[in-house]
Amino acid sequence: MNEHPKFAVIGGGSWATAIAKMLCDNVDEIAWYMRNTYAIEHIKLQKHNPNYLSSVEFDTKQLKLTNDINEAVAYADYIIFVIPSAFLATELKDLTESLEGKVIFSAIKGIVPETSLIVGEHFHQKFNIPYENFGVITGPCHAEEVALERLSYLTIACGDDKKAKIMGKHLNSHYINTKISDDIVGTEYAAMLKNIYAIAAGIAHGLGYGDNFQALLMSNAIREMKKFIRKVHKMKRNINNSAYLGDLLVTGYSTFSRNRMFGNMIGKGYTVKSAMMEMSMVAEGYYATKSAYTINQEHKAKTPIIDAVYSILYDGKDAKNVFKKLTEKLD
Repeated sequence: MNEHPKFAVIGGGSWATAIAKMLCDNVDEIAWYMRNTYAIEHIKLQKHNPNYLSSVEFDTKQLKLTNDINEAVAYADYIIFVIPSAFLATELKDLTESLEGKVIFSAIKGIVPETSLIVGEHFHQKFNIPYENFGVITGPCHAEEVALERLSYLTIACGDDKKAKIMGKHLNSHYINTKISDDIVGTEYAAMLKNIYAIAAGIAHGLGYGDNFQALLMSNAIREMKKFIRKVHKMKRNINNSAYLGDLLVTGYSTFSRNRMFGNMIGKGYTVKSAMMEMSMVAEGYYATKSAYTINQEHKAKTPIIDAVYSILYDGKDAKNVFKKLTEKLD
C-alpha cells in the first residue's frame, strides 16, 4: 500500500478549503478541483479563496488548481469529495476518468437526493467502489475554527483500517487530532442527521426558546439519532462518541453553524426561499430533512424532531404551533 499517496480535493466551499489547508500542512502538493474559474484565478493571484475562509493563505506552489474534475481524479490516489450532497450527482455526470483503484473519502454531510442514498452507498452502487476503498471524514469540527487553527478533532471512518490511518496521518497537525472508526454508515447518517437537529435548534432560538429548552432538545436529539441509525444499520456503537454526540453539539450550538442560522431565520418568520436567498452557503439540513423523513417512512423509528422540522420546511406548517406540540413530546 502506498504510504505517500497523492490527494485531490473536490469542491470549493468552506469545508473543502479547510481540508485543503490541512492537507497542505502535510504534503508537498494536492490537486484541487472547483467549478468556479474566478475563484481559481483569484487563489493563483491572491493566495486565498475569495468566497470562503479568506483568512487562509495558501502556498500556490502546493496547489494543482483545476476546473476539470477528470484532471483532479486522474492525478490522485485519495480523492476527497466536499460538495453539497444536493449537487454531487450533477458534478459526477462530468466524470469520465475511472475511479477503479482510487480511494474515495466523503466529507459530505447529507443524502444524495437522486438516489436517496448516503454517499458511501451511492459510490458503491453507482461506481462499484468497494467499501474497503471508501471512507468518511466527520467532526466535531467547523471549518472556521480550522482556519483559526483552534484545536479540533476529526473522526475518520473506513472499511480498511490502514487507509483510514493514512488519511488521518495526512490531516493531523498541531491543531488537528484524528481518531479511527469502522462505522462508515453510522457516521455518515450521524453527519446528515445532526444538521436537521441544528435546524431545530435554530428554529427554537428564533422562536425565543432559551438555553434550558435547547439543552432538552439536544438531549432528545441524540436519543432520536440513536433510534434512527439503529433502524437503518444495526451494529455496536457508542452514540456518545464525538462523531455522534460531539458533532451534534457543535452543530446545534455554534454560531458558525449554517444549519442553525437557517433554522433561526425560519423561527423568526423567514420563508424557506427567503432564508436560502439570504444565506451565501448551502444549509445541508434542508435537503437532509426530506431524505431522513422519506427513509423513515420505511423504518418507522420514533422521530418527533425530524417530523417537526419536516412539517415546517416542507408542509409549510407554522413553526410556533409545531414547536408548541413538539415540547409536549420531549422529555
